[in-house]
Amino acid sequence: MDRPPAEQLDELGAVMLAGVTRAIPGWVERSVTRILDAWGRADADVRSRAVAEARAAGPEVAARVGSELAELFATPVAEQRTTPLEVVRRAVAEPTAILRRAGVGEIARDAFEERNRPDDVYGLVPHTLGDLGDPELAPLHLAWGVAKAARLRRGA
Repeated sequence: MDRPPAEQLDELGAVMLAGVTRAIPGWVERSVTRILDAWGRADADVRSRAVAEARAAGPEVAARVGSELAELFATPVAEQRTTPLEVVRRAVAEPTAILRRAGVGEIARDAFEERNRPDDVYGLVPHTLGDLGDPELAPLHLAWGVAKAARLRRGA
């Protein structure tokens, strides 16, 4: 017999939390570096400062997002009003602030992104957990959603 949905949900949440907090520091640094490189106008000092800021901010972002994920996973499933991916998407705040301080201009985004993510002016929002740089994270969100639905069907 399969494990109960509650047990599956708890296990998937723990694996997701560990993977996300492990991946975010590198994602923050890669995101800042990618936009700086694409922009191409930062002198060596500005680039160096921004990358150092991103490297320092990464663990802080991981801790903040990890705390928010842990809070979500501790909330009874029937009371959850967001998803793990939406929590992870909040990680864009710090790299966005770093890029703004570096003087990087906003990028052109499509109308959907501008309307739905007005604060994501550099197009950093991860579309899947795998976008954090760990492809093993990609299917976890779907599996977690399936386990959550099964748990809700059984009466949370």
